[in-house]
Amino acid sequence: MQTVTLGSTGIVAQRNGFGALPIQRDDTATAVRLLRKAYENGINYYDTARGYTDSEEKIGAAFGEMGIRDKIYIATKTHAATPDEFWRDLETSLRNMKTDYIDIYQFHNPRRIYRPGDGTGMYEAMLEAKKKGMIRHIALTNHSLKLAEEGILSGLYETLQFPFSYLSGEQELRLVRLCREHNMGFIAMKGLAGGLITNSAAAYAAIAEHDNVLPIWGVQREYELDEFLSYIHNPPVLNDELRAVIDRDRRELIGDFCRACGYCQPCTVGIDISNAARMSQLIRRSPSAPLLTQEQQDKMKKIDDCVDCRACVSRCPYELDIPALLRKSYEDYKKIVAGEVNIR
Repeated sequence: MQTVTLGSTGIVAQRNGFGALPIQRDDTATAVRLLRKAYENGINYYDTARGYTDSEEKIGAAFGEMGIRDKIYIATKTHAATPDEFWRDLETSLRNMKTDYIDIYQFHNPRRIYRPGDGTGMYEAMLEAKKKGMIRHIALTNHSLKLAEEGILSGLYETLQFPFSYLSGEQELRLVRLCREHNMGFIAMKGLAGGLITNSAAAYAAIAEHDNVLPIWGVQREYELDEFLSYIHNPPVLNDELRAVIDRDRRELIGDFCRACGYCQPCTVGIDISNAARMSQLIRRSPSAPLLTQEQQDKMKKIDDCVDCRACVSRCPYELDIPALLRKSYEDYKKIVAGEVNIR
């Protein structure tokens, strides 16, 4: 069984982390079944957030009465911007997950790196929570390369969660190296690039080349979980076949593409940016029928309403020209709907 040690935390996690964002879309019974199946088959790291609606409650329903708290690691996040909000979030998370402590407590994509004495009181709140035994490790998630690097170099955080997949470039690889040099755990979100990577074996094998990186895979359906469970005892390796898959995807996808992080939302005129901006890629890499319904065509038509306010651009951590991406995606989509482009 392959494992990853998360820097100075001493946490040794099975190489498949369970990303619990998607279970908010499952009913409770389904979510509980998936979580327990993951645990029973060796997964011991579970990542959620206060902002993921009822995901924390489902983790509590799955594990709260099983008596296995010392056998699993639970990470969650807070969007709090004040100490009062911090304490409310932390107490809510503990109550939801029916636990006395959280292993890794993460500032959730903050717009600044909190430090002791910066006037916000946020890092001091983390320290107090740790002193009280409510949390065990102080951590950070982000989508900004600049802030992520600042967080690593500060020496104040024990893990970083950041998007990382085989579509990542040299800048993301630099973060992985910096985390290793500073004995800081690196947790990879979006290992499937928001659904654009469709070969999970290739995704697993590529990330496994970095022995200090723990990927968390978003799981909503049982077949998704089964794929990653199968890799526990038969881990994919980078052979010629998987390298060919990765090379093809890199040729097709690397560049200005939407990672579907969602931080651009909400749109001023109601465009579903995360899906619309990457429709050109999605429709070529997923079953096309659900993406060509009248309902979906109406959603794409909303792009015509774009007023170029660029509010989405100001919030995009990847500094993408979102209005331009939307228009390009819609032009391609219209050609597909009209039958001018063959996607099969």
